[in-house]
This record gives sequence, C-alpha cells and structure tokens, in this order.
Amino acid sequence: MFPYTCRLERLILFSVLHVRFRAFGCWLWLLLSCWAAPATAQSSAAAGALLTPEQFLGYPLGGRFTPHAELLRYVDHVVQHAQGRMKLQPYGQTYENRPLEVVQVASPENLARLDAIQHNNLRLAGLENGAVQRQQPGIVWLSYNVHGNESVSSEAVMQVLYDLANPQNQQTQQWLQNTVVVIDPCVNPDGRERYVQWYNRVSNRQANASPYAWEHHEPWPGGRYNHYYFDLNRDWAWQTQIESRQRLTLYNQWLPQVHADFHEMGPDAPYYFSPAAKPFHADVTPWQRTMQNVIGDYNRKVFDQNNWLYFTRETFDLFYPSYGDTYPTFNGAIGMTYEQGGSGRAGLSFAKSDGDTLTLTQRIAHHHATSLATIQATSEKHDDLLKEFQQFFERGRTKPQGEYKSFVVAGSGDPGQLRALTQYLDRQQIRYGYAPKRLKTRGFNYMSGKTENVQVEARDVVVSMYQPKSTLVKVLFEPKPALEDSLTYDITAWALPYAFGLKAYAVAQRLDNSGAAPATTTVKGAAATGTPYAYVARWNNLQDVRFLSRLLQQKVKVRVAQRPFEAAGQQYQSGTLVITRSGNESLGKRFDQLVQAQADSSGVVVQAVNTGFSTSGADFGSGYVRFVNMPKVAVLAGEGVSPTAFGEVWHFFEQQIGYPITVLGTDYFSSVPLAKFDVLILPDGYYGDALSDRQLENLKSWVRSGGKLIAMEGGAAFFAGKKDFALKTKPADSTAASQKNPYRALRRYADAEREQIQEFVQGSVYQVQLDNTHPLAFGYGPSYYALIRDTLNYRFLGEGAWNVGVLKKNNYAAGFAGSRARRKLNDTVVLGAQDLGRGQVVYFGDNPLFRAFWQGGKLLFGNAVFFVGQ
Repeated sequence: MFPYTCRLERLILFSVLHVRFRAFGCWLWLLLSCWAAPATAQSSAAAGALLTPEQFLGYPLGGRFTPHAELLRYVDHVVQHAQGRMKLQPYGQTYENRPLEVVQVASPENLARLDAIQHNNLRLAGLENGAVQRQQPGIVWLSYNVHGNESVSSEAVMQVLYDLANPQNQQTQQWLQNTVVVIDPCVNPDGRERYVQWYNRVSNRQANASPYAWEHHEPWPGGRYNHYYFDLNRDWAWQTQIESRQRLTLYNQWLPQVHADFHEMGPDAPYYFSPAAKPFHADVTPWQRTMQNVIGDYNRKVFDQNNWLYFTRETFDLFYPSYGDTYPTFNGAIGMTYEQGGSGRAGLSFAKSDGDTLTLTQRIAHHHATSLATIQATSEKHDDLLKEFQQFFERGRTKPQGEYKSFVVAGSGDPGQLRALTQYLDRQQIRYGYAPKRLKTRGFNYMSGKTENVQVEARDVVVSMYQPKSTLVKVLFEPKPALEDSLTYDITAWALPYAFGLKAYAVAQRLDNSGAAPATTTVKGAAATGTPYAYVARWNNLQDVRFLSRLLQQKVKVRVAQRPFEAAGQQYQSGTLVITRSGNESLGKRFDQLVQAQADSSGVVVQAVNTGFSTSGADFGSGYVRFVNMPKVAVLAGEGVSPTAFGEVWHFFEQQIGYPITVLGTDYFSSVPLAKFDVLILPDGYYGDALSDRQLENLKSWVRSGGKLIAMEGGAAFFAGKKDFALKTKPADSTAASQKNPYRALRRYADAEREQIQEFVQGSVYQVQLDNTHPLAFGYGPSYYALIRDTLNYRFLGEGAWNVGVLKKNNYAAGFAGSRARRKLNDTVVLGAQDLGRGQVVYFGDNPLFRAFWQGGKLLFGNAVFFVGQ
C-alpha cells in the first residue's frame, strides 16, 4: 500500500481543485475516485509501462532478498506486459501450497503457434506420431532455485525476464526468433521462503559482511531442502517429491534441447560452468560433450570481458542420473549445472578469505550473464541442436547402444512391487510390454550377478531398448554402469531391479513384448456363507504397510502370522496379515466394506477364507498369530539430526503410508515424557551433543519398560560400544597393519584424494543375507539388495541379540567401493535387533529409506515399526 501521507496529499490536491467544479456531484465523484485509486506500485503499473525489477519492488536487485510471493507478482507483471511474447503456465503446488509455474517466452510468431512447436518437438523425439516440420525453434529450459538457500538465482531471474520482455532489447528479441525459452523462476518455493524469511528476520539494517555474524549461520535445518527436507536436485529421476513429479510431467511434455540448472556453492568459490568434470556417464554422447564446451565458450566470453573468475571441468560430474544436468542429458538435452559462489552463508555481503567482499549484486550479475549466454547459444546453434536432438532419439529407436537390448522383470514376483515399477516407467514415458509366451535365452541375472540361462515366462514385463527413451532405459536398468573415474560426486549404482527388489534379467537380444497384460483383482476367494471367517493379505511391499496403516486407523483389529501357514489351498509366509471377523464384531457389516475398500485404495490383494483352520502351520487362534498394536510413534529432529535423514522418515509416515507421527525436538527432548510413546526413531545424525548421559539412562529405562528404539545409521553408531547395547565396532584391520608399507609416507600430495576414496563406499549395491524368520525381515526371501553408503564396521551381535541382516564375504553387487572399504564390509551386521528388558532396540546400519526411491528396503522399516516386539 501507498503511505498514508500519499493519500493525504492526493486528498488535499483534489480538495483545492474542487473549486473549479460547480457541481457538488462532480467534486464528490473526484473525491471517491481518488480514494479508490490503486494503492500499490504493482497495481498502478498493471496498465502502465513495463517496470524494471527495481521500479516494481522499490529496491535494487541485490538490495534485499525478495519473498516468493513478491517474486511471483513481478513475474506476473512482466508476463502481463509482454502479451503475445510470454505465457504463464502454472504446473502445480508445493507441499506448503505455494504455486509452481513456468514462463514460456517466444517471438510473437512462435508464441502464436506454441502448441504446434511443442508437439512437433515431441514428434522429433518419436514420442508422438505425425509429420515432422523441419522449421522449428530450439527449446531451452532454465531452472532457478532448486536449493532454497541458493537464493541468488530467483533474484537474477527477474532481470532475465525483464530483458526478454523488453521490446527495446533488440539482442534478446533477435534470439527469440530461433528460440523458445521456458523459465522456472523458483523450483523450490518452500525452501526459498524458509531461507528468505529467516535471513530478513536476523539480518542487520546494514549488511554485516563478517563471516561470524548471525546472518551467515542458518539454523537447523537450513533452507536448502523442500518441505520434507529432500534435496530436489537428487530427485529428478526418482520423482518421489510432489514438486519433482509435477515439474517432470511438464518437462517431458516439452523435452528441451538445452537445460541449465542454477546453483550456488561455498562463498569463497568463484563461478562454475560447463564443461563438466569426469566421470561422464558412458551414455553422454560425443555431441553432448562437444556442445557443453560450445556453450561454455559463450559463458567464458562474457566472464572474460568482465574479468570475473570462473572454473570448468572440476568437481561437478555427469554420472549420477538424478541431477538437473544428467537427467535432461539422458533425455536428449545438453544438461548443465551453473554454480555461483555464495549459497546460504553469503547473505547480502560476505567477507571472503581472500580479502574481497562478495555481494548479492555480484552474484546476481553472474547468473544473469550465464542465463543470457545460454539463450544466445541455443538461438545461434538451434539448427545443430535440433538435428542432433532428433538423431539422439532416432538412434534409440533403431540402433540402441549397449550390450543389452531387453530387460525382463519376472511377472511371478510381488505384484505390488511390479505395479509400482510399471507406474514409475509410465511417469518416465518408458515403453514396456509383456512377453507373449515362454522362451529360453541367456542373460544377466541381477539376483545371482551372473550371466546364465534364463527362462522368460508369458506375461513377464519386457522393456525393450528399441524405443525413443532408449538411453534413459539403459541408464536406469544397466546392472553395472561403467565408471571412468572413481572420483565422483554421488552414488554409483541404482539399477531399478535392485531398487525395487524384483527378479530381473538383462538380455542381449531383442524380445517380443506384444503380450497381454495380466488381469488384476484385489479381493479373491468367495466364502460359502457369504461372510468370510477372515481375510488374509500377503506382506511383501510398501503397499502392504500402507494397507495395515489404514486398517489400524479405522480401528480394524489385525493379526500377523509369525510362522508360515497354508489356507484355502495357498501357502503364506511369515508376516502375512490375518484379519478375522472375531474381534471386529463391533464393526458389524462395515467390517467387510472397510477391508475391501482399504485393499482397493492401497492396491493390495486380500484372500477371503471360510475357516480359521490352517491346513499346515498355526491356526488363526494360535499364539503364533499375534495381535498388531497401533503404536504411538515419535521421531527425533533438530540440531544433531541429519535434516535429510529426518525428512525421509517424516515423508515415509506422512506421504507413503499415511500414519500419524509425533516429531520431537532435540532442544527439549530431555523434558519429553517418553511413556507417552511406544516407538522412538533416531534418524542418521550426531547424537553426542543431543543426548547427555542422563538422557541416555532415561532412554534405556524407557526401553526396559517396553519401549522400542529404532536407531538408524549415525543413530546406531552412537550406541555402538555403549553399556547395555549389543552393537560393537570391529577392531582395526590388524592384517593391514602388519603389512604396512614403510614407503606409504612418501605418497604424492596430488594423489591424496584418490587414496582417501579407498575408504569410501559411494552408494554401492550389496546383497544382504537375511534371517527372514525374525519379524524385522518378514516378507523377504533369504536376502535383499541394499544401497550401502558407509563403511559399516560392526561385529556380529552377541548373546541376547539377533543378526537379522549381515554382509558376508563377496556380497558386493554393483557400484564403487574402495579397496579398504570392501575389507571392512566383509562380515558385518547391517540390520540387528536386541531385547532390552521388556523393550527392543533395532539397529539400521544402512538407511532403507534413502531418498525414498530405494523401494526394496521400505518393508524392513515397516517391520521395525509394526512387528518387532509384537
């Protein structure tokens, strides 16, 4: 709103002028018109000229951080003043209900036929049928602020939009003749707003550049992440978060030729742009590598002209498929990361260690420059980009790369996991079908890790490499991605059959996948009386955990079978849910409706049975078929706890199984009456400061009284070696010590980083041997494939505890693990449980909820919450 003084001045002005009007009605009309005049600069500008960001906001870019709502208001202002050249397209909302939108920018001629350009682009990729028009602008997509506290990019985007909208800017208008620009001004509004609101609250009136100032030290959890503290720049391929799913739905409707993702790094760093560092994934094409250099030259030119510091070919590689540079690359684009020194520490002004002061204004200038250089490169190279883009997808359809030409997923596996996989493939626009008949061939068996004879059964899922998304298929299914350099930035293995825990094969020949899809149903078995004695449901996957969660919240009494049994002619394993009419009489006729409705909504198959008698195994009234309590669950969060690890637990309960959970802060945990809760979860973190000796004793007392403690990764490590806890670390590698090389001290300084990685596990797949008779492993076979990210070094648990999941010798399957790390990962416990008094402690050395995409481990966590201790 305008200041009240401005309103008063208007009233005085019009009061003086009213003497010129003899009619009282005219004077009154003028007075009312004045009072009703637009009261904001934004609204008054709507019918006027296009305003610069400074004119609209009332402060220069770089003068302060702009709240998300103000950012969107300026975006809308620019679009409204560029009718015929810009189009605003909402594409969803965040978890905190903030809008997500992109701006589509083109010349008037191209904007008028934007739909035709979009569909023609998909025809170039072979994803739509129809005649291809050769005259087509290149498409560049620019993504800003995927990390909320890397906030400079959403400041810079306002100047970028102004330059593209300004009809007097002949340079940008010329670029738009050959280019459609799609701009996402803020990928992560929730994280950005968390950072901006904090910074604006704590910053001094004059920015304080001292690194020790409050404004340069974000509190837990920081603004980097989204609402559930997920890193959205690790979620491009997996799309576990609502922001990613909505954005990627729109992205795959466009498939741009160029994608740039704008970031920040530490405040002492300069600027980074392409070309990327090694390792390049083997499926980054020579053309894509070359074009990274070409676009890098456009950026280099403007940086050299301004004497700005920058670096290339270091740190930021193109291997892990779920970044904002790699995922677009595997979808035919030139994908790039741009990194500006600054991030959440930099604020408005930051005193660097070299004596210079970094300002937000400088950071904005750099991202603005690379934005325009990328648009210019796309425009001037659009013919080459389009030609190579079309060839990329054409090669996929006709001459796919790689050893394997088909990937087969056994249809006999868990139907819930199989359905989750096909739904995931649908989101990725990956085509699949079903084997029409049984056939024998040879292929790589993901479960055995060997190439052997394979029998493909009718209605097995078959994913062919002969399709437009061939490169993405290869990247996601390839058993062991080739790693040209072990110095990489993230995990090194992720094959979908391992991630979903499904039996699968990679086959060198092209297989027919024209068979019919299997029929599905959720309720099986007709009871002779019309009212089944009970319903039984297998326990195999996340959908089953969701089903149990919903039943418990509907006050349906559920039991779990502790032993295998046979009923209605079918075999059921330990962990099977048994839902008897007995005990649920209070539900009356609603009983059957509730069970069937929750089965339908969860995608779970239930079997109706007429008797509580089991042909083999325990009858339904046996002590081995135990009642499942509805536990009151709490999770620890706050200082000392990894934000992402906490977020993975939080997201699991709220979004994946819909179960209530109470979040407890580490800052007041000592005053929490633990007796109010049945389960306490400690995610990964450092608990040395969060849990005092007194709190630890209180925690043990609570467990002894019947509580269940679930300790994950760093949480488990915290208890290792402490009194009363069964988890112990292994002694140092005495064999290595005895063979110590006396010349190791003479190692080269330049090799230090490479020597360090011998101790690391960079997201490698290992086969964990399971004791599936223990409730922690119900629903699994004798093993499962885990994504190991740390050098676990624990002894097998001793008396009074259970080694439920262990790594033995040679359990490695895929990904990079250093030589010394591999030795530590021999003969170590990964999953364990111990009784402590009347309660239990569950140890997860590995995190089965990592980034929410490793589907195969989620049932373990469900077991820990609902079954252990029953």
